[in-house]
Amino acid sequence: MTELPRQRPSTPLLDQIDQPAAVRQLPASDLPLLADQLRRYLLWSVSQSGGHFGAGLGVIELTIALHHVLNLPHDQLIWDVGHQAYPHKVLSGRRDALVQIRQAEGPAPFPSRDESPYDAFGVGHSSTSISAGLGMAIAFGRQTVRPEEIPPRVVCVIGDGAFTAGMAFEAINHAAQTGVDLTVILNDNDMSISPNVGSLATYLDSSHAGELFTALGFSYHGPLDGHDLTHLPQQLDNIIHQPGLHLIHVLTRKGKGFTPAEADPVGFHAIAKLEPASTTDAKGPKYSRIFSDWICTMAAQDQRLLAITPAMREGSDLIAFSQQFPERYFDVGIAEQHAVTLAAGMACASAKPVVAIYSTFLQRAYDQLIHDVAIQNLDVLFAIDRAGLVGEDGPTHAGVYDISFLRCIPNMLLLCPSDEAETRAALTTAYHYPGPAAVRYPRGHGPGNLPDHSLPQLPLGKARTLYHGQRIAVLAFGPILHDIKEAALELNCSLADMRFVKPLDAELLERWMQTHEQIVTIEEHAIAGGAGSAVAEHLLNKGYMGRITHLGIEDRYIPHGSAEQQRQWCSLDRISLKRRLEALLAISE
Repeated sequence: MTELPRQRPSTPLLDQIDQPAAVRQLPASDLPLLADQLRRYLLWSVSQSGGHFGAGLGVIELTIALHHVLNLPHDQLIWDVGHQAYPHKVLSGRRDALVQIRQAEGPAPFPSRDESPYDAFGVGHSSTSISAGLGMAIAFGRQTVRPEEIPPRVVCVIGDGAFTAGMAFEAINHAAQTGVDLTVILNDNDMSISPNVGSLATYLDSSHAGELFTALGFSYHGPLDGHDLTHLPQQLDNIIHQPGLHLIHVLTRKGKGFTPAEADPVGFHAIAKLEPASTTDAKGPKYSRIFSDWICTMAAQDQRLLAITPAMREGSDLIAFSQQFPERYFDVGIAEQHAVTLAAGMACASAKPVVAIYSTFLQRAYDQLIHDVAIQNLDVLFAIDRAGLVGEDGPTHAGVYDISFLRCIPNMLLLCPSDEAETRAALTTAYHYPGPAAVRYPRGHGPGNLPDHSLPQLPLGKARTLYHGQRIAVLAFGPILHDIKEAALELNCSLADMRFVKPLDAELLERWMQTHEQIVTIEEHAIAGGAGSAVAEHLLNKGYMGRITHLGIEDRYIPHGSAEQQRQWCSLDRISLKRRLEALLAISE
């Protein structure tokens, strides 16, 4: 197929499948027809909703084979990351709901234990499946079962891209010591989001692929054709129901069955909702493009700059840098811990590393951030994308904790720019700071204050005052400034674009605490430990006796939906913010 269907295809066999037991009961001869209908349905449904695309198309036959062989949900099927789990959702009772995936009240973008008993383990970050599966297998092995009962089989499906993470090998290394029954299916399509990098990808393509796993205590099987429904179900059945540790090497093609996705698996990793041809996008560049332009400009001026990404070249927009400066570009695969310590080593040798990383993925390298970078006060810049609420990807990808876990680290510089021009200046400021520094910026587009091609710096630790008002002082961190500006002006509040979380503008805080009855902080971040907490700590230490109010994300996970819906749920949209300011003014009257 070369075009996405605009009308729902006819899928009479698929329409009969409401749970995996129905797939299990199908004759093997019907499985290819089911695969054809599932592929056509997936092409249509994702074009209606938007979402992860190529990975699901690549595992349709594998998913059907597993549902045919396993007794779900008694057996446990664990999908690594979950990009490829859309076919599984269709076959496990969520077919009609899939057109609302990633939307409010619709299915989650990744497997979720809260959503279905067929989702054995909730995911979103990669390389967790083998550890989780091993834990389940150990726990099942300790349970007492009657002789007639069949213990659950545990099967983990992990892509070759996710296999680059050390956590996968930590689990494999441990598994041989446990004596459990566990099957790991290595879905090998030569891709994560981008093409795979490193020697492991080359090794898996060689005739020696099984030797490593055999040495680690696994029985190796394969490689098997992951699209051959004539043989694959029986092959899986024969292996999965044997005792012991098994690694099944399955070859698939990302984007299988849709010619454009097969030709461009990177571009079709995920797609937007299919809109009418007349729809145009008049928005300016995304924040990630601001970063891309900045790093290319800076690299042209400073030969010491090296760029690192943990398998997120496209998402972090290092495409232009990788093309212009290939010898200074390092994609380390899905290995966030290694990325950070690699940067530390580079800094020790007088290089200027820039780690481009999503907020949610930086969480995975927290020890390295503290121990290897900050304690040694090394000159590493973290360009933190996807800061704040991220919309449809939901709580696993929300960047709402980084201020809390970064601001407590000694030697750290932390900036929250409010627009595109401020982001470019913040990156320059952080790059020239002689120690660990981080600049956090959100997903998507900014308010339209575009930078020029210069490289200005911000005065260190200084906020920018927008309005001088009375009674209430509003301290805004990040682009949410633009959602409070109109209300602050209308209600005669003072307003500052704080820019820095660490160091705070102490002079501004101490001046405004003398002239305002209330201090209000606002951030698209968890309130607990966030920028507002930093402000409160400083003001209380200085003896401030007025009211301090923090507007941010309460102590809960925010479900998937559009970014605007998420802000409304958190009362951080423009209308809610104005009402909250009005309520605070009423209190002080």
